[in-house]
Amino acid sequence: MLRDSASADGGGDTAARPTAEAADWTVVDDEVVRFTSELIRLDTTNRGGGDGRERPAAEYIAERLGEAGLDPVILESAPGRANVVVRVSGSNPAAPGLLVHGHLDVVPADPAQWTVHPFSGEVRDGLVWGRGAIDMKNADATMVALARSWARTGRRPRRDLVFAFTADEEGTGGYGAEWLAREHAALFEGCTEGISESGAYTFHTHAERGAPVRLYPIGAGERGSAWLTLTATGRAGHGAKPNHDNAVGALAAAVARIQAHQWPVRLTPVTRAAITEIAAAVGIKVDLDAPDFDPERDLDTLLERLGPAANLLRPTVRNSTNPTMLEAGYKVNVIPETATAGVDGRVLPGAEDEFRATLDRLTGPRVEWDYHHRSVPLMAPVESPTYAAMRSALLAHDPDAHVVPVCLSGGTDAKQFSALGISGYGFTPLRLPPELNYAALFHGVDERVPVDALRFGARVMDRFLTTVES
Repeated sequence: MLRDSASADGGGDTAARPTAEAADWTVVDDEVVRFTSELIRLDTTNRGGGDGRERPAAEYIAERLGEAGLDPVILESAPGRANVVVRVSGSNPAAPGLLVHGHLDVVPADPAQWTVHPFSGEVRDGLVWGRGAIDMKNADATMVALARSWARTGRRPRRDLVFAFTADEEGTGGYGAEWLAREHAALFEGCTEGISESGAYTFHTHAERGAPVRLYPIGAGERGSAWLTLTATGRAGHGAKPNHDNAVGALAAAVARIQAHQWPVRLTPVTRAAITEIAAAVGIKVDLDAPDFDPERDLDTLLERLGPAANLLRPTVRNSTNPTMLEAGYKVNVIPETATAGVDGRVLPGAEDEFRATLDRLTGPRVEWDYHHRSVPLMAPVESPTYAAMRSALLAHDPDAHVVPVCLSGGTDAKQFSALGISGYGFTPLRLPPELNYAALFHGVDERVPVDALRFGARVMDRFLTTVES
């Protein structure tokens, strides 16, 4: 086990409740910006297929934590594929632990397309620029800056925290969270919940009558990943001769059926809560249980009324399947024996059986399909004390905002840690200006984050982590 990073100075309910006001914010404000910039300069590009190297960032984080008297461990799943884990003891040892995790790898970036070099970490015009500024070296920097602040000031979280900085989230997690959960489960002993990326950022929308509205969506669910390989087998032959057992034709027909399929509406409890709360925030009355409300008939019209906020909901009211790859043949006049396709499928919580049955029907008897990569869908309770603490922390620093739950359309490392019984939330707070399109910055060109957003996020995260109860 890791050595606890804070000494026992009371504990339990008798310990003084830490407050955000006690933090040394001058130092934190500097460090969260500097650490974000310096982490960006460390190229940890993950090209997939095992081609990645997180070790430089892992060493950087371990050194910063070590300077504060903490005892992080670096764990390599393969040469260069490094993870960092450290435990910070809380003031209430009876409370369950909380996992706070962020990934160290980033997706590729072509410098020729960027305004600044993607691995410069340049601070310009009140923004930190570079690959990972949003996804998610900003959050890694926040975790490190807060851990160092607590060590300096003697403040402590209420619950034991396990900070995990992972490899390979932009791949399959096989070198990172999946490997940690399988090979080093003891490091996460006692953790029942976790927080990570893709939530608690400002989403700007407007009420039905035009007044501006600020939403902060917290991730309380994720669609599962179902990356599929389709394979058709037929009779090879000459391209000039009739062939009714053509693998390419069979595969093309199956792919066309998949592309044309309209998945039915499936409203999970999280998405029902999201629709209801977003509608209330923009001044629209909604009763999803009304006898005359038919989701298949009426939901798309309702989403249109929600304006830009509908973008938080549309990807998560249905399963989805998008064909993405085709491969067959080696010469135009030769009919190949096999043809394959790749399909990116995403599955809602509770809809896995329906997904499999539908794929069996759409592919038909001529085409076989299997999972190239699969991860489970997730759902976390929105009635929990942890969700309430996240909401409270955001409203403490933006009182006029509306905090709403959402289901994420994609996935995070929370899926891997769910194998340990850890439920996950998307909570990486940032207050963003209306002109900055948060969603477009993920994996996009000119990724950047405002300095003010980093400092806001550190304050919200500090309040949450030092007050959240079990």
